[in-house]
Amino acid sequence: MGNYFGKLFKVITFGESHGVALGCVIDGCPSKVKITPSIIQEFLNKRKPGQSQFTTSRDENDTCEILSGVENGITLGTPIAILIKNKNQKPADYDDINNVFRPSHADYTTFVKYGVTAKSGGGRSSARETVGRVAAAAVAKSFVKQNFANIEIISFVDRIYNIQAQVDTNKVTEQEVEESLIRCPDKQAEVLMKEKILAAKAEGDTLGGVVCCVIRNVPTGLGEPVFDKLEANFAKAMLSLPASKSFEIGSGLAGTYLTGSEHNDEFYLDAEKNIHTKTNHSGGIQGGISNGMPIVFKVGFKPVSTIFKKQNTITKQMEEINFTPQTGRHDSCVLPRAVPLVEAMAWLVLAEHILRRQKNHL
Repeated sequence: MGNYFGKLFKVITFGESHGVALGCVIDGCPSKVKITPSIIQEFLNKRKPGQSQFTTSRDENDTCEILSGVENGITLGTPIAILIKNKNQKPADYDDINNVFRPSHADYTTFVKYGVTAKSGGGRSSARETVGRVAAAAVAKSFVKQNFANIEIISFVDRIYNIQAQVDTNKVTEQEVEESLIRCPDKQAEVLMKEKILAAKAEGDTLGGVVCCVIRNVPTGLGEPVFDKLEANFAKAMLSLPASKSFEIGSGLAGTYLTGSEHNDEFYLDAEKNIHTKTNHSGGIQGGISNGMPIVFKVGFKPVSTIFKKQNTITKQMEEINFTPQTGRHDSCVLPRAVPLVEAMAWLVLAEHILRRQKNHL
C-alpha cells in the first residue's frame, strides 16, 4: 500500500479512522530545524473536526506527541515520529455499514484488493488519515521557511456547488481566509455558501467545490524537467487527498480556449533587473520548473459520498439492497476543512524540491 510521499523529504502516515491513534514518520528532514509541539498543533487545529456547524460534529482535540527525532526544539536529522491519539472514535455508529459497499466509497475497491476492510468508517480511505499529513507539513513548513523565509501559501474556498467566489489571488491574505468559518474570503459568496451547506445538510445531502491555492515568493528553479515536473508533483499531492477529483494550474482548462499569442506569458525586467512575466497563465511553472511568479492552482473536491438518502447498493454477500446510513458523523461539505489539507500537501512538495535543489548544489 502506498503509505509514503516524497523521495528525499519522505512522509509515511499510519492509522485508521476509528483506531487507537494516527500519525506520521518523517524521514529525511535535515537537522537543526526548529520544531515544537505548539508549531505542529497550530497546523492540526486548522484541520480538526468539530470547528463549526458547517463541518462534521466529531469531537477530536488532535493533540500531537513528538516521539522521536526532536530534542530541545530542534530536529536531529533522524526520523521524526508524531502521534495523534483518537479520543472520540465511535465504532458503533458504523455497525450498519460493515456489511455494505457504500456508493462511491472505497469499501468495494478496498475489499476486492485486500479481501478485508476496516470495521468502522473508511479506515485508511477516511479523511481522518490526513491528520498525519498535516502534522508532517508543519515540519515541512519550518524547514522551507528556514531556507526561504518569504515563501507563503494561502488557500481558500473558491467555489461551493455553483456559488463562485471572486477573490484576487494577488491580494488575498491568510487573515481574510481564517476570518470566515468556511474559509471563503469573499463575504457575499460566503453568505450564500453557508446557506447552501446548511440546506444540503438538512436534506441529508452533500456538496462539492473547489479550493484555490496561491504560493508566493517561490524561488526560480524548483522542479525537474521531465517526470518530476513541479506541477506534476503538486498534482499527485493534491489528487492523493480524499474526495479530490481535479487539478488545474495557471489557466488550466480555460487556457485551452486561447491562442498561443493570447496565452504566452511575456517577460520583462523590473527596475532592479529582475525577470517577471506580464501575465501568469503558466501558474508560476514553465517546463516543470518554477519561474519566480506566484504558483496558482485549483483542486476540485467531489460531494462527500455519505448521504442520508436511500440508495441502491450491494452487500458483501452479493445481495442488492436499498440502503440509508442510520448514524455517522460526516462533513456535508468537505471544502472548509480541505483548505488546510491543500496547504499541507503544498508545503510537503516544496520541502521535497528544496531538498533536491540543495542536493544538486552540493
